[in-house]
Amino acid sequence: MPPLRPFAIGAAVLALALCTACSAARPQQDTDSVRPPAANAVFDYQLGGAYSPPRNVRAVSRDRTAKPVPGLYNICYVNAFQAQPDDTDTWQARHPELLLRDDDGKPVIDQDWDEPLLDISTAAKRKSLMDVVGPWIDGCAKAGYDAVEPDNLDSYERSRNKLSVRHAAAFAELLARRAHQRHLAIAQKNTTDLLSRRKRIGFDFAVVEECTRYKECTDFADAYDNRIFVVEYRKQDFAAACRSWGKRLSITLRDRDVRPAGADGYTDERC
Repeated sequence: MPPLRPFAIGAAVLALALCTACSAARPQQDTDSVRPPAANAVFDYQLGGAYSPPRNVRAVSRDRTAKPVPGLYNICYVNAFQAQPDDTDTWQARHPELLLRDDDGKPVIDQDWDEPLLDISTAAKRKSLMDVVGPWIDGCAKAGYDAVEPDNLDSYERSRNKLSVRHAAAFAELLARRAHQRHLAIAQKNTTDLLSRRKRIGFDFAVVEECTRYKECTDFADAYDNRIFVVEYRKQDFAAACRSWGKRLSITLRDRDVRPAGADGYTDERC
């Protein structure tokens, strides 16, 4: 190979410098101080209201507005991909452009939970959403949580084809980066569609609803080395999960509204 001419050497040095600068400017995920949960830790799912967990519980998930439990592994629930029903008016007033809208300009609604979907369809909107959701994650860290559980990762399935898996993965990467910067682990919440992208996104463990019913437990367990929390809502699925996975995975039976202890309809069982 002939020697490089001076201008070629200069161009190469400049390209290397630019590449190094780009790498330095790109935010890195800090996973050194992130602590994922232990496999098969006894789990309590308290999204409907905080209460004193049973004595054998080692991990608990609570809404971001609740306080963590001293001595347990605490997971902070954040509705990151949809708006809470009681927050809809706030989103409409302050961030109307960040609600996903149909062809008639009306918000696209998750009919099961009456939750408007957030618009993660462009990089600009995802960045603007992080100005809202990012501080929620910061609040989880400040409160003393160990991890964050961003819900409705699969909102694209309810988006009337306005959103895609790619959009969900891109926003999840931003959430994971923010969580890791705050020394929080982050959970993949449902959807096997994103299991193949879990490492690139930065997920550390999973919280999975009804994986027995939909025959997804094996996929999640293998992907996360059993660091998954399984929540079933039907007794037959819970019984089947315990038979198949009881010695390997953390499995909980809850009422679908995840009511607090003492409320009518409250259900909370473990293998």
